[in-house]
Amino acid sequence: MRRNGYIVLVIAAVAWVTVAIVLGTSSLSSGARTVVPPSGPSPVCLPASIDHSAALAGTPVSVSPAPGTDTANPDTQISFLGEPVTDIQDVSVEGSRTGYHYGHVYGYFQGDGGSFVPNKHFDTGERVVVRALLGRAGSERRVSFAFRIATPYTTKGIPGFPNPAAPSSSYQSFVSAPGLHPPILEVTSADRDPSAGDLMMTVGPGPGEPGPLIYTPQGRLVWFDQLPQEVNALNLSAQSYEGQRDLTWWQGRVLSAGFGEGEDIVMDSNYQTVATVRAGNGYQADLHDFQIVSNHVAYITAYNVMRCDLTPVGGVRNGVIIDTAVQAVDIKTGLVRWEWHSLDHVGVGESHAPLPDEATPWDWFHLNSVDPEPNGDVLISARSTWATYQLAKGSGVIRWRLGGNKSSFAMGPGAATAWQHDARIHADGTVTVFDDGSNPRIHYQSRGVRVALDTARHQARVLAVYPHPGGPLLADSQGNMQMLPNEDVLIGWGAIPSVSELTKSGGLLLDAHLPPGSSSYRAFRYPWAGHPLSLPAVRARVLVTGDSTAVFASWNGATNVASWRVLAGNSRSSITPQATMPDSGFESSVTFPDAYAYVAVQALGAGGELLATSPTVSVVKPAAPPKGG
Repeated sequence: MRRNGYIVLVIAAVAWVTVAIVLGTSSLSSGARTVVPPSGPSPVCLPASIDHSAALAGTPVSVSPAPGTDTANPDTQISFLGEPVTDIQDVSVEGSRTGYHYGHVYGYFQGDGGSFVPNKHFDTGERVVVRALLGRAGSERRVSFAFRIATPYTTKGIPGFPNPAAPSSSYQSFVSAPGLHPPILEVTSADRDPSAGDLMMTVGPGPGEPGPLIYTPQGRLVWFDQLPQEVNALNLSAQSYEGQRDLTWWQGRVLSAGFGEGEDIVMDSNYQTVATVRAGNGYQADLHDFQIVSNHVAYITAYNVMRCDLTPVGGVRNGVIIDTAVQAVDIKTGLVRWEWHSLDHVGVGESHAPLPDEATPWDWFHLNSVDPEPNGDVLISARSTWATYQLAKGSGVIRWRLGGNKSSFAMGPGAATAWQHDARIHADGTVTVFDDGSNPRIHYQSRGVRVALDTARHQARVLAVYPHPGGPLLADSQGNMQMLPNEDVLIGWGAIPSVSELTKSGGLLLDAHLPPGSSSYRAFRYPWAGHPLSLPAVRARVLVTGDSTAVFASWNGATNVASWRVLAGNSRSSITPQATMPDSGFESSVTFPDAYAYVAVQALGAGGELLATSPTVSVVKPAAPPKGG
């Protein structure tokens, strides 16, 4: 029975509190074991200054680790971006404790630099000096810079978020695909523009089977990649890679500290993995963002958990801090082209996240989106500082802040955000943000916001605000705002596992909801054409009357099936066409008045063309009645 959409959303919001807290803050969920604090004093890690630049003066080269940083990982490589690898020579690397490091400079696929990969790792706390000869013969330049190695804090003691079983009423089951149990997507406001594409979401962490999944705007399942129970998928989207439209997402382990450890996946329209992108420099890819740009470069997020003396800001001596990083990764080689760290550029005094006790890492920044711009600059969002930052190409220097307590712009009425996610900059210079406004509550409701920036007068002005039309919703975490080509707006409501499409003026076009207690980090809408290499699935059974056969067919991920031809017979070699049924959902079924021993199905396109044929399977016979009944 169809329920009122607003009531569904309120119930979902209540059920989602635990997951929202986990993904929105560094607080542990109830029942999770306590993080063991480090023994003994932590090293000094808060920088004396935040004016670091990755650009080497007098050269076109940017390096990472950045000169003067204290955040480098012991397993870091040393990246030189801006010169051909043939012009990077005589690299000398020496640690104050580990001495001289042998290694090799490997070139980037893009031809604009290379990374020195040492043969051994560095020691925590040591100072590393790098010297190199850069430039073409006859115009070489001697350069040198230094950085310090941080003291990582192991995440092994931080529990992952569980995926408990969901009630059967919240998920779908299929006869032909008995292993799949995707959540039901209830559409409470019908879509008015099916041509705008399908809905791309994820399920988990939380109750149910985790994985990325696609629905039609009517709520019909298109594809579900059900993952092992201990693995989660977040941030399913569609991006261009090697001239094709592919699916992309992150998968791995979601830690109760509010970030992920895993890898990013690129999958083509045949549902074949064509690239796996991993973080470098000793980190694992975080769940919060994955953006592919031209020429095989991907921008990812990584969380750097470090031991840190927090007494200068009123914290504990044996403290732990979560520094966050942006990496530009060469997809072809896996080398890190560029790396940016929050502690190098933003003062911890900008944070709205309270200092924790000694048992909890301080998530003072919480990087949650990365948006590379065509000119090479990068826009990022930091939930805990309530601000977005534009980073300069190469150097990583902050060009401007939007929001927070050090905003570069005077914030007009309604322009300020709190605990926000998903900052994106558009071709006209406007910025869109999903403003959670909660945890703790700052605003009356969550909303999408579009802001115009006057960089000459340093003013930010609201152009449009998109609250939920059915009533105020307040999401404690997550969420996104997607501008569609026709200027409609798609909003994933984050901690409230729902998705809405609105007109440019805010009218409701589509409203859909996952079951209460489910989660979907972001939601997107893109046209999608899937052509799986797997074969269609079929199962059949003879009814208890013994004179009819029920046939069930599905093809996970196929988008061009119009009908199904059913083949049946009493031997595998004698099956012939017996019926044709329209494609009526993820699983289609038909019953015909004959009992057969074997069946197969053929998927047909809109013109009746054969797309694929399933394996031939045995028909399940009805169970014999009990004796003496």
